[in-house]
Amino acid sequence: MSIVKTEAGQRVLKDRSVPLTPRQRSVFILIDGKRSMKDVLTASAAMGVAEEDIERLFELGLIADEAPQPSVEEVAAASAKEEAVKEHKARSPMQRYQDAYPIATRLTAELGLRGFRLNLAVEAAGNYEQLLAVAPRIKDAVGAAKYVPLDDALNDR
Repeated sequence: MSIVKTEAGQRVLKDRSVPLTPRQRSVFILIDGKRSMKDVLTASAAMGVAEEDIERLFELGLIADEAPQPSVEEVAAASAKEEAVKEHKARSPMQRYQDAYPIATRLTAELGLRGFRLNLAVEAAGNYEQLLAVAPRIKDAVGAAKYVPLDDALNDR
């Protein structure tokens, strides 16, 4: 997921109305909507930029996470996959994991920095049982409504 400057961030970049440390300003300039948090941290490591500097920019409302918009083909493929899952309820644990993992990573990535550790837990889940163990934490973080697709992928319903 890429990080973008907000409208307020664009304004602050020009008028410098919000005081930023040199490190914060340097990393702020690097944020272009194409780089992920990891890419920005890697590119700015030599300048001494830490995750806290980027978190401060989030807190100030100068930057935000931007979820990539799916293409028409991706939406159609997701819809077809949903139909296939509904038709075939008896799935193996491996198939459930393969169906649920992308949903879990998308949900936790949408949480931004506050979901960073949860995203790492999802990425560390290497099988169905481990992903199932992380699922309640995801539900608590994203809410019941957003959790429904993941619940459907994990369980035969």
